[in-house]
Amino acid sequence: MTLDNSLSIVAIFILLLLSAFFAGSETALTAVSKARMHHLASEGSWSARQVNHLISNREKLIGALLLGNTFVNILASVLATSTFISLFPKDAIAIITLVMTAVILIFAEVLPKTVGIARTDRAALAVAFPVRVVVTVLAPVVSAVQWFVWLILRVFGLSHAGEKPSMTAQEEIRGAIELHHKEGTVEREHRDMLGGILDLADLHVADVMVHRKNMEVLDGGAEPEEIISRMMNSSHSRFPIWRDAPENIVGVLHVKDVLGVMLERKVSPKDVDVMVLASEPWFIPDTTTLEEQLRAFLDRREHFALVVDEYGVLQGLITLEDILEEIVGDIAEEHNVHVPENIRPQADGSYNVDGWTPVRDLNRELAWDLPDNMATTVAGLVIHEARIIPEVGQVFSFFGFKFEILRRQRNQIMALRITPPSRRAA
Repeated sequence: MTLDNSLSIVAIFILLLLSAFFAGSETALTAVSKARMHHLASEGSWSARQVNHLISNREKLIGALLLGNTFVNILASVLATSTFISLFPKDAIAIITLVMTAVILIFAEVLPKTVGIARTDRAALAVAFPVRVVVTVLAPVVSAVQWFVWLILRVFGLSHAGEKPSMTAQEEIRGAIELHHKEGTVEREHRDMLGGILDLADLHVADVMVHRKNMEVLDGGAEPEEIISRMMNSSHSRFPIWRDAPENIVGVLHVKDVLGVMLERKVSPKDVDVMVLASEPWFIPDTTTLEEQLRAFLDRREHFALVVDEYGVLQGLITLEDILEEIVGDIAEEHNVHVPENIRPQADGSYNVDGWTPVRDLNRELAWDLPDNMATTVAGLVIHEARIIPEVGQVFSFFGFKFEILRRQRNQIMALRITPPSRRAA
């Protein structure tokens, strides 16, 4: 073997190493976690800042890496062909085709890209600086190539202007959370909590409020002893007070204020003027998002608001706890064991559910995936899908679930039996 052939083999080896570098770098830098790099950069990582700079212009990055990889692969093949022709004049073409295909495929493509996938963040940090040097050096050539490519694409009606992202940041985060949950790295409770935070901007107070028919209100015209007795026998701490009609709320009474006056003045319940102690009610529109209402609660340092529709008619009430429960789940009372009375499991695997149960609560409690964008409650979902107000005993099948009407009061569905898909199949 001559000196020239030896030098050619060394050059081929170096070129294959460069090819592996370009291929592995491309995989690592295109698959790297932007969130992870942003976090490392904020902690002072110089390499992470280099990565962020590179991936901020992926088109230029990929163009430079492809240009470098293509150049070294072609040069390596040319040198290998020249070398093998001098060593094996008769069968050089066949030998070089087989050898270079195998070598480039295994050592310059598959192996480095596998490393880039298996150790994405680590590989990206390691190659960031040399790749940035390559991108800087090849920038003029890459820009010329990009200009020529877009010139051709414009012939086919493709514009250079980038398309708008198909997913919002919230959707990307939600998708990442769901993916990690399916992979087992994020527990269901944590997924629900993180998803609840993201949902605050999409949900309105009307979706989670206590409906007016379920509100515990006090008659401002009743005797003070009766009012205070009802307050003491309730698990709530704040009560709307009405005059003339239950929808005409004139104040909100807090148990703490009543007890404070009774202890401070040492008076009996009949001597307490509850209307004087009542605070002015705070009315909010039912179109307010939970994110806006949470911010309003924090700004006003209040925990209680009354919800009205566009005509000013009372629809229900919402508390700070209601919003927090959308994030952390149901908050049980201190002395109560958390048993959802509105969701009752049956021996056959079905569930008896009160019609007013929110679909979101049902999904969270039982890890179901019933759609919650069509109706707020389970009864509303059945009516929406059935397009009628069903009779007792009617059975419907929606979304893989079976819904049987158990009890109805006038036009309101009071209770249903829901059988999930797994039990139906069994």
